[in-house]
Amino acid sequence: MKDILSILKDLRRPRLLIRAARIGAQDYRRDPQLHRLLGYGNLPRPGAALMRLMEIEADLNDKRTGDDSGYSVSRHVEVLVAMMGEARVLRETQSGGLIG
Repeated sequence: MKDILSILKDLRRPRLLIRAARIGAQDYRRDPQLHRLLGYGNLPRPGAALMRLMEIEADLNDKRTGDDSGYSVSRHVEVLVAMMGEARVLRETQSGGLIG
């Protein structure tokens, strides 16, 4: 069974979405962005947050590929930014770095 970071690494999305998310991930701020995406209250740990974000992103991708009128490219990029940011936090946590 693959770990969460391997699953994320194998994720394939359009180049433009990924490029936009990489640019946004440079300024990722965990508290405000996760609260906006996951709701208010205590923030989950990076691994749990990443799992929830991956569920949200899968739903958005299904809407994208299904030409759903409710699809929002800006929300999709926002979720991808958070996924990249949480993956970075998780890697830092696993390697003994500081939690961001």
